[in-house]
Amino acid sequence: QVQLVESGGGLVQPGGSLRLACAASGRIFSFYVMGWYRQAPGKQRELVAGITSGLNTNYADSVKGRFTISRDNAKNTVDLQMNSLKLEDTAVYYCNARPNKGYSGSEFWGQGTQVTVAS
Repeated sequence: QVQLVESGGGLVQPGGSLRLACAASGRIFSFYVMGWYRQAPGKQRELVAGITSGLNTNYADSVKGRFTISRDNAKNTVDLQMNSLKLEDTAVYYCNARPNKGYSGSEFWGQGTQVTVAS
């Protein structure tokens, strides 16, 4: 059973930076896509960034050029570097792992870490 644990959230001023980390306790198969989602109060959970084991990436338009997702397959970790943070980035951020299209398997979620952007 894979367990995902996020860390690195906190309070940061607008324009600041924060780095989120997600560590998987178990093995992540190569056909799994890992990503970061976020959910603000009163809003639906949305995909922020995703990354395949081949390191192909996808970003939400709202974070392109500001956020960078990275993945270390050997260490079973995925990070999210967040720069030029805005008030609108305030949310609970969740790490996710799921099978890619055409594959089957369990989906895993982390417990979430709070990111608050405020002056």
